[in-house]
Amino acid sequence: MSASDRTPRDADDDASQDPAAHEKSELRQWGEALIVAFVVVLIVRTLLFDLFRIPTPSMEENLLVGDYLFVSKLHYGTRLPMSVGVPFTSIYMPGVSFPYTRLSGFSEVQRGDPIVFNFPPKSDPIDRKVHYIKRVIGMPGESIAVKDKLVHVDGEPLPLGKGMQQYWTVTKGDARYQIPRARMESIGISEVKPTEQSTTVRILATPAAAKRVHDFSWVESVEPFVIENQEYSDLMYPSGRGYTPDNYGPVQIPKKGQTVMLTDRNWPVYKTVIVRYEGQDARQMTDSTFAIEGERTTSYTFQQDYFFVMGDNRDNSEDSRFWGFVPMDHVVGKAIITYFSWDYEEWVPRFWRILNPIEDDEVFREQTVMQQLSSSKTAQDDSVVQDDSVVQHHSVVQHHSVVQHRSKAVPPRSATERDPQPASAALQRRLAEAHSSSTNSRRSR
Repeated sequence: MSASDRTPRDADDDASQDPAAHEKSELRQWGEALIVAFVVVLIVRTLLFDLFRIPTPSMEENLLVGDYLFVSKLHYGTRLPMSVGVPFTSIYMPGVSFPYTRLSGFSEVQRGDPIVFNFPPKSDPIDRKVHYIKRVIGMPGESIAVKDKLVHVDGEPLPLGKGMQQYWTVTKGDARYQIPRARMESIGISEVKPTEQSTTVRILATPAAAKRVHDFSWVESVEPFVIENQEYSDLMYPSGRGYTPDNYGPVQIPKKGQTVMLTDRNWPVYKTVIVRYEGQDARQMTDSTFAIEGERTTSYTFQQDYFFVMGDNRDNSEDSRFWGFVPMDHVVGKAIITYFSWDYEEWVPRFWRILNPIEDDEVFREQTVMQQLSSSKTAQDDSVVQDDSVVQHHSVVQHHSVVQHRSKAVPPRSATERDPQPASAALQRRLAEAHSSSTNSRRSR
């Protein structure tokens, strides 16, 4: 048979008879399959979905350490790459960048959404900054404040939502009574810490769990623990205002197209936004005069939307209270489902959390749990003011009112914790000093 008479099938038959040729053919097929798979994964993770692992307890107890999440980029629209680098690594090409471009999505960012974003204070290219996850609390154009631990949006209270937790001070009727830890754990409270006062303990709990503690016969009151240490002031955003994590603001959240009059008072709030996130050369000339791109001005119009975010574990989250707003161009997507969960303490999978949808704005729809207090404990009081965040034996005090006998002890652990990396050594040292100073000053009273 001449070479011209050979068919492709004859060539395949020859290859099948030659082991070396057959092995090369299989290797080529595997190589092609891997290349195709890599390209598909790259396209999916770039344009459709991303993966995220919860590294710290700042979102407990809605999201636990070891939860693995699907993050949808389609909800708010896919943000196209802004830098050039090696896929799935932190390696990128310095000096090469692309303008911010976002494709159309099918929803807007909403209050209550758990969003994954690039950590704004970092100096890397936007899409190369480390990923954080927090919940949207304040929307563009709104005023945000925290008063005695209760968030206020445009002056209206926004109590803790479903699955959110904070520290509470539990006052016992008898200082000698030993709290049964097994019973506390049975209602989902694993952290019970003593305070400087023998009649009180501190617990980390959701409003629903705090309500159940309030129902115990040995409990005199359950109140939110409020940090009063003014030395937190220079750790907050902006610094030097006397803010603490539990008494913060009000601050106005920037909104795209919104024009604000710049003042000596709001310049510390907006300077970072204008210079770092909007790329303007801006500085303050006098108390009422500013220069932006070399031109004197008294006002500024924002170029994009910003959001105020907080962790669900309010007392163990470093969030917008500490480093400011999240620009829209830093938003990666919305966390939508837990596809796997691993308990790193017990070293076992949490099968019951697999494929769990992640709560979004629903978390704020169940705000009546603390209003449904046991009538057996409130019937003895002449007046009851209901709020779903604070419970008190013989009376229920509104969360934003002055607590009658608030505990003075500091929290058992730092009030901040960064996602997904530990707080910087400097910040940890400052927090430790603030706690220590607070404890010493309270002992001297």
